[in-house]
Amino acid sequence: MLKLEKVSFAYDKEPVLKNISFQIDKGQNVSVIGESGCGKSTLLKLIYGLLHTDGKISWEDEELLGPNFNLVPGEPFIKYLAQDFDLMLPLSAADNVGKHLSNFYPIIKKRRIRELLEVVEMTDLADKKAKYLSGGQQQRIALARALAKEPKVLLLDEPFSHIDHFRKNNLRRRLFSYLKEKQITCIIATHDSTDALAFADRSLVIKNAGIYAEGTPQELFQDPPNKYVASLFGDVNHLMLKNIKPENNSRKRVILYPHEIEIVKNSAIKAEVKKCYFKGESFLIEALLNGENVLINHDKELPVNTNIHLKILDSLIERRLK
Repeated sequence: MLKLEKVSFAYDKEPVLKNISFQIDKGQNVSVIGESGCGKSTLLKLIYGLLHTDGKISWEDEELLGPNFNLVPGEPFIKYLAQDFDLMLPLSAADNVGKHLSNFYPIIKKRRIRELLEVVEMTDLADKKAKYLSGGQQQRIALARALAKEPKVLLLDEPFSHIDHFRKNNLRRRLFSYLKEKQITCIIATHDSTDALAFADRSLVIKNAGIYAEGTPQELFQDPPNKYVASLFGDVNHLMLKNIKPENNSRKRVILYPHEIEIVKNSAIKAEVKKCYFKGESFLIEALLNGENVLINHDKELPVNTNIHLKILDSLIERRLK
């Protein structure tokens, strides 16, 4: 179990993180999400031991003392993949993956390198020098190298940011299946809602130097505590209650995702189409509702200035108002 107790850190006077406390069970995948500059990367560096905190960080009840007590920063059982890959550019992809593996057992080393190249889908480029690889390919090699000497804890800082979208989803599935199989605890700092929703057991939202919200991805997505949390998962509406329930004069606001608003033939909620964006499987309609912009998912493109009627489930509105 990884445990943080009242962990704080400031690069200057203003704290980046303040009194952060949480624990992660072995084999769990936890996503850390929040806007740029909120302290996600700093949190990973603190856990790894690159930065010192007056709080307490422990693994299996043993305190990790950090750089003020360790001659070489970083814990040997933790691997940290930063946003800069730090590869040996003159070496091949395979040699970079096996850089820290023992040469006493060459057959075992070769088998391990091949296994990890398969995980990151780089077997066909095993002999290519790192300096000739693209940014996304280098990122995949850095990821494989981080797993080479199997860690107990893996810290990933935006690990898919340079990888092509068409390859990213399959790579994520392979990687997180591998981590679950090996029971490797993983913390991923990410801007990508797919990392937070599809692959995390828990998500932590960082804002104002602290943990702003936490829960399972389903809990945070289906019942976001506020607009900020909801917006981390994509487009979101924050509509005045009186505009979606005309019989109600309340100035309260309701959080609704575009897919939760339906365009129907007739209703008391009327809006006017202003823009239409093609999203592949659907269209994102931007409309004006009593002076408020509203985003709606729809299966067809609608002409600008078309008048539309909207439907929102009463049960959903009541749930979001709690």
